[in-house]
Amino acid sequence: MATDNFQAHDYYLMDELLSDEHKLIRDTARAWVKKEVTPIVEEACQTTTFPKQWIKGLAEIGAFGPYIPTEYGGPGLDQISYGIIMQELERGDSGLRSTASVQSSLVMYPIYAYGSEEQKKKYLPKLASGDLMGCFGLTEPDHGSNPNGMITNFKDKGDHYLLNGAKMWISNSPFADIAVVWAKDEAGEVRGLIVERGYEGFTTPETHGKWSLRASSTGELVFDNVKVPKENLLPNVKGLKGPLGCLNSARFGIAWGVIGAAMDCYDSALRYSKERIQFGKPIGAFQLTQKKLAEMITEITKAQLLTFRLGQLKNENRATPAQISMAKRNNVNMALQIAREARQIHGGMGITGEYPIMRHMMNLESVITYEGTHDIHLLITGMDVTGFNAFN
Repeated sequence: MATDNFQAHDYYLMDELLSDEHKLIRDTARAWVKKEVTPIVEEACQTTTFPKQWIKGLAEIGAFGPYIPTEYGGPGLDQISYGIIMQELERGDSGLRSTASVQSSLVMYPIYAYGSEEQKKKYLPKLASGDLMGCFGLTEPDHGSNPNGMITNFKDKGDHYLLNGAKMWISNSPFADIAVVWAKDEAGEVRGLIVERGYEGFTTPETHGKWSLRASSTGELVFDNVKVPKENLLPNVKGLKGPLGCLNSARFGIAWGVIGAAMDCYDSALRYSKERIQFGKPIGAFQLTQKKLAEMITEITKAQLLTFRLGQLKNENRATPAQISMAKRNNVNMALQIAREARQIHGGMGITGEYPIMRHMMNLESVITYEGTHDIHLLITGMDVTGFNAFN
């Protein structure tokens, strides 16, 4: 089992901007990751398994729907708290953060924001406690960056809906108890449905052969004439603004989360640079190594400042989708570049499971694609600043 020697690096004294509650939330999540995640995450990745015992711990530290009000079983925290928890989880592993992020932003959020009172009371408390696990069905085999092209659909059959289609690249799907599925009705309008495991014709085949996010569970959602009760339709949203609202919440969590992966890579590289002796002195004493480390901590600090301000705006309901896109794109790319530079500092040891570098790097190759690709977020920013839509 690996020993977790991680030490946080706060170059601009960001802790002074956090409340005592934020620090307590951060320290609780960090301690749980050190105790329960780091010792087994390398083995989990090597064996491509998601340790189910993490679910209970995630619920206990408030990682499932942190901002969901207490009346529905959530912790009732603010958006910065959500970001802090995601940062600590992704410091452990991006797959772990994905599990919590999907549960929070892509399952609990749409039920809370778009669901009926009955749906909120039925599902949210059990999702918050981890007694139910969920997944989110938007991406299809032929429709990723263009969700409006989806072909998954449902028809009104009087006393129920009949759902047909398929989704892929779905985190949590192999073990999820419910799926929030986006499909087109007979008028071509995108709507959300809550589909429960056990409905006849609903299957969740697992995706194998991944080189990334190997400690999380990924699969498909297949709907073959699935009868969905009418009360499972999310009543308070129509169109793509439904799933896109969920993605905004998830992207916010990712913008925070990947800072944790970057911090882990930087911390490991800094420690290694002080211990590894070459040509009679630590490699950290050489100019090129110092250049790498100085650039790493600079980029991490910039990302911390970006997300903290974004968190303030999110708390005030003033964060725009374009602002969230900018943070997601910048921070994931930042973390991936830091992982690559950290691998260089570790030399050959950087590819082994003795250090977290290669695992983070492989994970981030997925994170830079999901919840909107690097280039799609670039175009979102471009459209926001010019007013011209380059997607058409």
